[in-house]
Amino acid sequence: MQLPLGNLLSSLWERAPLQTFLLFSAILLILAQYLKKRRRHLNYPPGPPGLPIVGNFFQMDFKNPQIAVQKFAKEYGNVVCTNAGNLTFVMVTGLPLIKEVLVNQDQVFIDRPQIPINFHVSKTHGLSMSNGQEWREQRRFALMTLRNFGLGKKPLEDRIREEARYLIEAIREEKEQSFDPHFQINNAVSNIICSITFGHRFDYHDSQFRELLKILDTVMVLEARWECQLFNIFPGIMKFLPGPHQKFFREWKRLESFVKHEIKQHKEELNPEETLDFIDAYLKELSKDNIHYSFNEENLVFCTLDLFFAGTETTSTTLRWALLYMALYPEIQGKIQAEIDRVVGHSRQPTMADKENMPYTNAAIHEVQRMGNIIPCNVPRVARVDTTVAGYHVPKGTLLMTNLTVLHRDPKEWATPETFNPEHFLENGQFKKKEAFLPFSIGKRACLGEQLARAELFLFFTCLLQKFTFQAPPNTQLSLDVRVGITISPASYQICALSRVM
Repeated sequence: MQLPLGNLLSSLWERAPLQTFLLFSAILLILAQYLKKRRRHLNYPPGPPGLPIVGNFFQMDFKNPQIAVQKFAKEYGNVVCTNAGNLTFVMVTGLPLIKEVLVNQDQVFIDRPQIPINFHVSKTHGLSMSNGQEWREQRRFALMTLRNFGLGKKPLEDRIREEARYLIEAIREEKEQSFDPHFQINNAVSNIICSITFGHRFDYHDSQFRELLKILDTVMVLEARWECQLFNIFPGIMKFLPGPHQKFFREWKRLESFVKHEIKQHKEELNPEETLDFIDAYLKELSKDNIHYSFNEENLVFCTLDLFFAGTETTSTTLRWALLYMALYPEIQGKIQAEIDRVVGHSRQPTMADKENMPYTNAAIHEVQRMGNIIPCNVPRVARVDTTVAGYHVPKGTLLMTNLTVLHRDPKEWATPETFNPEHFLENGQFKKKEAFLPFSIGKRACLGEQLARAELFLFFTCLLQKFTFQAPPNTQLSLDVRVGITISPASYQICALSRVM
């Protein structure tokens, strides 16, 4: 008598050893991957062959991912496709193609992808990872609020100059001995966005805030670890396994707790007649009728965190690169100081009005950004619909990366691409903009805080070089080694800040 098919399969399942089940599962996964590749469009972009399931995961260099990315671009051309699990990436190289995808096809590539590790933390809330009408509403509100609190105006400039004085005093406390400037600079830069979001700054000796900045730094490094990237391939499995990704989630919760505590205090002290900061403005928005559904306290937490992250990490990392380059290129540092002395003098602080008369200093800051290249592949986008890039088929759901490393080191665009050289941004002694310079990206999702970052870089940098000469400690050889995280930062270094004789 024959058993029904269902009973037969059930009987086989119960008798099969675990090894057989695992082997059977592996075969199914490999077959699924094979069929998925067979279904690819005939005109799919080229790329390196990968393994079943994990794709090109093991071909990435997690200690310096730029190396693998540049190798792929060199071997396969200006449009390269790679895979990691269910995620498909297309990397575009060269200014024409970058403009094509970020400007000409901005509506196709305007959204952020739902990468599992980011989705696990913040879902699709906040300013950086939200999409559609939610993103438009939150970005519009954030920009309006930043402008209300002085973005592009003198009050905010005065706040940066005041913070520069605190930073100068903190560096003077080092008494010209070697020190790591990491957290002094982090604290100074973070205080600007904190004054806008929380309504107050934090003292450099505030142990709790210093701990918060260390958590922020830890999160930025952990997210780039291979274990966190493996979470993006096997989120259902990895969330149950120990490892650095679990620490990443714990540290994120600590950052959320800090912001929630600030919001709680703001709710208790809210004055209906006065709006002191971003949190106040958002809480008042929540009290209005007929506001967009995305305005809620959860989104307030993640919008505030996005402002805190972006307003701290990128500018402070660029300034750390700037001090390192100054110590490595003393002759360039001397030229900048000569220009500061000539235009500003010694009796007053630099202002934004001085920038137009300081082309060499402005050029040097831009060159720091070019060489530091802190976000080498830009923030990812995702294709909303099927499209074509350089004649290649790019299906809906493909993650888009733009290769800023090659752009910022392209010998067709830069006379000495591998050398720190402010002359790249000068023509006949005057500052010259370069189309191939895109540290803030381009298009509708370009950096929200570009104007603030430019003001901070100019004012902090000129104020510091007006007061100090930065150099390597005795018998120390500084290097340009990097530390890989969500941003590319200089490896930890010690430096001396010598007071300039006035």
